[in-house]
Amino acid sequence: MALLLMFVTLLHLITLAMLFIATMEKTWWVWDDMKISDLWYNCRLDNSTESWLCSSTDETQWLQAVQVLMVLSVVFSSVSFLVFLGQLFTMSKGGLFYFTGLCQVFAGLTDASAALIYTLHNEEILQGSHDLRTGHFGYCFILAWVCVPLLLCSGIVYIHLRKKE
Repeated sequence: MALLLMFVTLLHLITLAMLFIATMEKTWWVWDDMKISDLWYNCRLDNSTESWLCSSTDETQWLQAVQVLMVLSVVFSSVSFLVFLGQLFTMSKGGLFYFTGLCQVFAGLTDASAALIYTLHNEEILQGSHDLRTGHFGYCFILAWVCVPLLLCSGIVYIHLRKKE
């Protein structure tokens, strides 16, 4: 039981870190090593100073939806972890972690929705930027998709996990 508890806790912390990185980092779309875009900024590398020059992205409704859903996913996963820690010490023996599991499942669903919207509407989100045929999805976008099954699996494990002494 202790091994399962450590595994679930570690999985939760890993997915939370991955979600945070996917939400805050700068590589949802990459044109080359010189120009990238994320949920918040469009950046280009200045060769003379070797630093990134960033400007705010054009706020489209699709981009705002992705931003909100990714932030909600981080919030749901964070709340889930805090509730799990609280339940771990206060729940009676034999109790189930329903609320923790549901928060994790909601985090997975909001993450999936955000990644799906970005997948289907990246042309509208990145309008006015460079030609999309010369670019590709970045690692933060892939990280967001990798989080989806991990969040859903950990949510299901939490729902079936029973506190034992």
